[in-house]
Parts: sequence; structure tokens; C-alpha cells
Amino acid sequence: MNKTNPWKLALIPLLMFGFGFALVPLYDVFCDITGLNGKTGRIQAAEIDVDLIDRSRTIEVRFLANTSSGLPWSFEPLQKKMEIHPGQIYEALYRVRSTSGEKTMGQAIPSVSPGLAAEHFNKTECFCFTQQVLEGYETRDMPLRFVVGSDISDKIEQITLSYTFFSQDQG
Repeated sequence: MNKTNPWKLALIPLLMFGFGFALVPLYDVFCDITGLNGKTGRIQAAEIDVDLIDRSRTIEVRFLANTSSGLPWSFEPLQKKMEIHPGQIYEALYRVRSTSGEKTMGQAIPSVSPGLAAEHFNKTECFCFTQQVLEGYETRDMPLRFVVGSDISDKIEQITLSYTFFSQDQG
């Protein structure tokens, strides 16, 4: 048996661990390049230039809402879609209800489609910025304030914003 074989075999798990560790930053780079897994941006309302509102065109924004299994909540947008002008600030409302008699905690994760629109979709206020805690059977309306940058491509006529709430309860 060759004496270098055990060393080569021991190197394989180390390389596998290193590859697994590097997957998260590699995935983020891949998403940035391809526009997949559209992550939205965050912007301060004071940073928005109202002179850049493009009133010559509209984009349809559709709103979707989901909850992961195991989270006893119902979650829905109060409006299914809206017509917006790029560069202008808008507000949409989502309603969340706890269907459990116990206190529960959740975190909303956003996604924008098409992915190329994500870099132009910025939020000034969003319930997704923090974990949400609901008491038993509590209902809450949560605002989302957003702007779609006026530099968005003319080819994009529709954007879908989807949120999924995941349980943040321990155990």
C-alpha cells in the first residue's frame, strides 16, 4: 500500500468542509451575477429624490404572502396588486393573524421576481426588518413602504414581491 494514500484520503473531508463553508458567499455572488433569489434593498426615505419620479410609465407590483409549515399564522396582503410610478414612494399593508392561543414569533423573508428588478426595489419601512411577536389570536396590520428606482429597465412591466414567514420560536 502506498504511504501517501492515507494522507490523500484524509485531505478529502477537509476539502469537503472547506467547500461547504464557502457555499454561502459563493451563492451570494452567484445570485448577484444572475439576479436569482431577488433580495430587496433598504433605503432611508430622505435619500429618495422626488424629482426622479417617472410619471410617464407604470409598473404593476403584485403582492404574495406565505407562512412556513409549523407557524400557526395566517398571512395575506390587503391588496393583491398596485400600479406604481418608478421613483415614487408607496405603501402596502399586510395582515397577519395568530391562529394559536400561545405567543409565537416569526421572521418574514422577502423575494422579488424578476430577479433583475430586485436591485431597484428598495424599502424604507418593512415588517421584514425585525422579528414579529404575536400574542395568542392577535391580528396585526403591518405596513410596507417601498420605492422602485426610476432607473429600472423599461422592459420590466411587472414585479412580484413575495414574503414567507418562518417560525423563530425556540424548540
